[in-house]
Amino acid sequence: MTAASPAAAAEVPTALGLLNAYVPIFLIAFATALLTTPVVRRFAVRQGIVDRPDAARKFHAYPVAYLGGVAVFLGVAAAILLSYVSGESLVLRAEPVPIAVLVGILAITFTGLADDVWGWDPRLKIAGQLVAAAALAVQDVGVRVAEGVFRPFLGASDGILLDLGMVALTNGDLYYWLGTAIVAAFVLGGCNAANFIDGLDGLLSGSVAVMAVGFLAISLVMAVHATGGTDTASGSRIVLSLALLGAVLGFLPYNFNPAVIFLGDCGSLLLGYLCAVIILMFGDQGQTHLVFAGLIVFSLPIIDTALAILRRRLAGVSMATADTHHIHHQLRRSLGGVKRAVFTLYGICAAFAVLGFTLAWMVLETLVRVRVVYAVAAVLFGLVAAFAIKAARRVQWNAGLSTETIGPPAETQRERRAAAVAAGESSA
Repeated sequence: MTAASPAAAAEVPTALGLLNAYVPIFLIAFATALLTTPVVRRFAVRQGIVDRPDAARKFHAYPVAYLGGVAVFLGVAAAILLSYVSGESLVLRAEPVPIAVLVGILAITFTGLADDVWGWDPRLKIAGQLVAAAALAVQDVGVRVAEGVFRPFLGASDGILLDLGMVALTNGDLYYWLGTAIVAAFVLGGCNAANFIDGLDGLLSGSVAVMAVGFLAISLVMAVHATGGTDTASGSRIVLSLALLGAVLGFLPYNFNPAVIFLGDCGSLLLGYLCAVIILMFGDQGQTHLVFAGLIVFSLPIIDTALAILRRRLAGVSMATADTHHIHHQLRRSLGGVKRAVFTLYGICAAFAVLGFTLAWMVLETLVRVRVVYAVAAVLFGLVAAFAIKAARRVQWNAGLSTETIGPPAETQRERRAAAVAAGESSA
């Protein structure tokens, strides 16, 4: 594929004009997911692919069909295929969604589907996610994020890192392998973080819809500010954001409480993968500050994953051990209902989406120094880490696992103070 010409770049309209041009992508994703979800549900019920309630973690009153992720996949795939067909009529006329992203979507969907139907070993699930990450790295999707991070320390990509005479190792070689590791970390982290918060009816699908709006807003602003046709990923980011938004909104009516179909691992892994890909593509030109903005939009799964890792680490149990202390479980108990907890978390997602977009807009519109963005991100995630440690310690203490000395009980302290007062009065 060739990059967009300068003439085409000069025709880039406003964000609203771009949204209007790309809206068919959203509509086809929405309609496909909306129409195929009942069909997928009927198939899952007939095949007995259902999630049965239990008294511990699954609170639905009756068996609910799995395989909702298949409908989401069909919606996303239809939207991407439409973008290939109508690419020349779109305003940006940039490069289409990379084939590597489609390969990754297929690998992730198959991996999750196999787990839903046959209960795959966790190691096979990780292998499927790594296949999707490897496909991205082969086509350099997200790899340049590493250059944006390490360039201030190592220099330009054509700089010599190690000269062995006939063979020289350049900074570009190191950036590629570091970028590949970052891509793998993003894919594994995104998939499993999304899977963690898929614990209440409509939570993950609705939260991802809110995140997709944030991703779309950032993508539109980036496209408007692309100059000289250098940002060839502008169209891909908009297509993926709209495809993701349309597919989850088409699925959400069936998944919202009371749900008649669940995403399953097929859906949760796919949604996490698509979020990770969009965030990585924000750094396609090495703009790591925009990757940070995308991570802020994705903060809810990151927070919940941090809490889960620290909680289980401090409790001395396996990371794969399920529990009912996730954020959504705690909100459900404290607020007294699924819908209240879900709407609260939608609001939290919206707040993070606004913050992420604001930071991206500040960088692109006002040319604020990148250090400001890093400072805001560091403070935000520092607070998240502190909250995670505090919550994990609290769970550990409640479970009787704390080894810290917390002092004598209050009753004993009061008795000692009374005895001291009495002794003072008697001596007087």
